Amino acid sequence: MDTLATPRLELPIMEKSRRGIQSIEIGSALLLQLALHVRPLALKDLAKASGMTAGKAHPYMVSFLKVGFVTQTEAGHYELGPLALQLGLTRLQRMDPVKEASQLIEALANDSGQSIAVAVWGNLGPTIVRLEEPIEPLHVNLRTGTVMSLTNTATGRLFAAYMPPKVVERILNDELQRLGTRKDAKGEPAHAELDAALAETRKHGLSRSLGQPIPGIDALCAPVFDSAGHLVLGILAMGPSASFDSSWDGSVATPLRQCALQVSQRIGRTAPPAPG
Repeated sequence: MDTLATPRLELPIMEKSRRGIQSIEIGSALLLQLALHVRPLALKDLAKASGMTAGKAHPYMVSFLKVGFVTQTEAGHYELGPLALQLGLTRLQRMDPVKEASQLIEALANDSGQSIAVAVWGNLGPTIVRLEEPIEPLHVNLRTGTVMSLTNTATGRLFAAYMPPKVVERILNDELQRLGTRKDAKGEPAHAELDAALAETRKHGLSRSLGQPIPGIDALCAPVFDSAGHLVLGILAMGPSASFDSSWDGSVATPLRQCALQVSQRIGRTAPPAPG
């Protein structure tokens, strides 16, 4: 078994009209492999993972050592150094998750044909901060500033599932008290219905609502996590039940997950959290 097998991470594709420095692009492949591996790597293993020979990789590593991009262990293995840490922290401090998501959701709305929104946690609960409509907009009462219910919307359930319990506790309890002794379609109390929905959300890494709170409208919401694994926003897709693919791995869920994962990676998340 190859212990060095990792998900492929693509370097940005440069426009052909722009002339770059090939040696920098080659050296970046070595740094990317160090970022993908949690343990220090021997030169031969690092070179192999980067698709080059050890002889070709060695001069790059010497230069990276000199400037502090990498360091060496006592065994001579390489790992990212203080300069890489400094650059990474600076980048993280400047990251704006909403801005990163906003750059992607327009294409997602056009490609999927669904309404796409971005929600963050606000003082009153999950709040819509961006909304992108497809060519044929969905006429529902949703706009920037709308606060989403924690109990009966896909967006709210996502935050209820992944936010720290103490953060959502007050708003969630208030909602459940307003619902009182309401029963769901199976005769279960409202809180039991919510508990099942949150467990389902954690299982699939995606929340879903079918005909709630608006009859005839279905929705899916995907989480975006930061480098520490904290939920920072949700990306919501919604559309008419008759044409909306609400399956967990369908034509809406798959690109929605990919979009959320891409935003997570842009703000420093190196791997998606394990479902459940």
